[in-house]
Amino acid sequence: MQTLKEEQNHTRMYLRRLEQLGLNFGDHPVNGFFWKMVAGVESPLDYVSRLSLTFEQANLDYSKFYADRFAMIGDEASHQLMQRIYEDEIGHVSYGLKWFRKWKDADSDDWNAFESGLHLPLSANRAKAAPFNREGRRRAGLTDDFIDELFVYSKSKGRAPDIYFFNPFAESYMGRGRSFEPNKQQAALAADLENLPQFLCRKDDVVLVQNRPRTEFLAELKEAGFDLPQFEILHDRRIASDSELHTRKTGEFCPWAWSPESVELFPESASDEWLEDIKPSYSKAWSVELLGELIKELNAPTWCCRRVQVGQAMHSYDAALEQIAAIRAHGHKRVVAKMFFGVAGSNMQRLWEAELTESQQKWLRRIIKAEGGVVIEPWLDRVFDFSFQFHMTPKGLRRIGMVEMINDQRGQYQSSIARPKISTGKDESLKQLLNGPTGGRLKALQERLRTMLEPRLRAVNFRGAIGVDAFAYRDGDRLRLKPITEINARYTMGRVMLELMRQVASGCTGSMELISPPALRKRGFKSFPELATALKQDSPLELVGSPKPKIRAGSVCLNDPQVARGCLAVLHANR
Repeated sequence: MQTLKEEQNHTRMYLRRLEQLGLNFGDHPVNGFFWKMVAGVESPLDYVSRLSLTFEQANLDYSKFYADRFAMIGDEASHQLMQRIYEDEIGHVSYGLKWFRKWKDADSDDWNAFESGLHLPLSANRAKAAPFNREGRRRAGLTDDFIDELFVYSKSKGRAPDIYFFNPFAESYMGRGRSFEPNKQQAALAADLENLPQFLCRKDDVVLVQNRPRTEFLAELKEAGFDLPQFEILHDRRIASDSELHTRKTGEFCPWAWSPESVELFPESASDEWLEDIKPSYSKAWSVELLGELIKELNAPTWCCRRVQVGQAMHSYDAALEQIAAIRAHGHKRVVAKMFFGVAGSNMQRLWEAELTESQQKWLRRIIKAEGGVVIEPWLDRVFDFSFQFHMTPKGLRRIGMVEMINDQRGQYQSSIARPKISTGKDESLKQLLNGPTGGRLKALQERLRTMLEPRLRAVNFRGAIGVDAFAYRDGDRLRLKPITEINARYTMGRVMLELMRQVASGCTGSMELISPPALRKRGFKSFPELATALKQDSPLELVGSPKPKIRAGSVCLNDPQVARGCLAVLHANR
């Protein structure tokens, strides 16, 4: 630790350098946050936690950064001064750390004692800056575990954080109520992807999870340039009674979708009565109704689907059989029956046989009785799936963008692709269909969908994300568009893809795929960690830009391959 004489000498050096630069101490105002936080200390342990391990530790980043920048521009005098300050701060942190370890609870490790000992508006987030200086912290005596935890730590410094929550089975909850229970496969998927909202939110927002992601995994995401949120651990799918979220000021609650489970989690955010108001927005019957209106308005252009290809909501078993027969009479031999509240390409029956099987008949009768009907539509020869993404705000429905989707032969989601232009790389006939004669067909269609949806969503006070799935298909010798396949009143993987593109370099293509255990084995891998290791070797990240680099090429796992059991999400980028 410096002597008083050394401190005085350094102070004189700092003031002299200011004079050389034409400045005087006090010329520029500074805020009093530091003094307010230090003035309120309650104990010697609190003092070194606030001063040495928070403010002075952050100076390890600031002083090293400015020392390097002064050297870069050739200001050697300022470089030497900042380098001396940097060395001073290492000593200050080391000195505080010595007493911190002496005074803290002997049963608590350094990190937990430090993080739990700070209280808002002070948090461990103020103990660091970017770029993060590991070497200076090691020299000060901090452990690698402490440094790693601080590196991935996130908490708002003052802004009221929005709160995000992954509940991917909202349609099923809306259709069946609180009695719905996800099956084993669904539960595994929800557990694997529960951190996914971190790519929707902004820095310092909160993501509610059952299990906090591993520090090593979060560090890899941060090194790839992603901002990290604060993770709050749920207990029995409830916010803990002692959580600070009950007392601190927070922003908006942003579940993946509104449903009974999200209302139970945050009762103040919505009510059961409101859920009943917005429930029709989750039904596939609403999707075919709006598509029918759109087709009528467009007056059957040659590029759009024919009326018989729209589909119909049937409310009795006999009516469903009649609709199946009518569709087949128009030449469509394959038919699909969808539950009103099915999700993610599941909860449907593909009626491809010439006659309904006994199990298909039982399914139709059971679903019509449970949900009041089914949607019956032809199974079309898809050649290109995509989605329009929107977000409903108090000011209206915003267009977010468009993204390509890759579905399997059964219509279930596999991946999303975002390109600078959605028609890039497609054959000429598909480009002509998507672009139209003036090149703006899809943008015009998205705007028309926006104007159709906005008043309906406003009427029920809906808020949040909306995705509209669509596709191009082959109809005889021509290509057509089906501009509404399903309306998803929630966040979707397509929306996640568009948000991920904020971290992908301009002009590059990004894709996100969900890899299941069967798909993993098909690629020749025995486990998700084995695949993750191969991706690092075969598709390493290439980052460009400064001060916040973006991904120009390579692959990164979006959920932790070490703990994933049912699904691994991977982002790929290329030039």
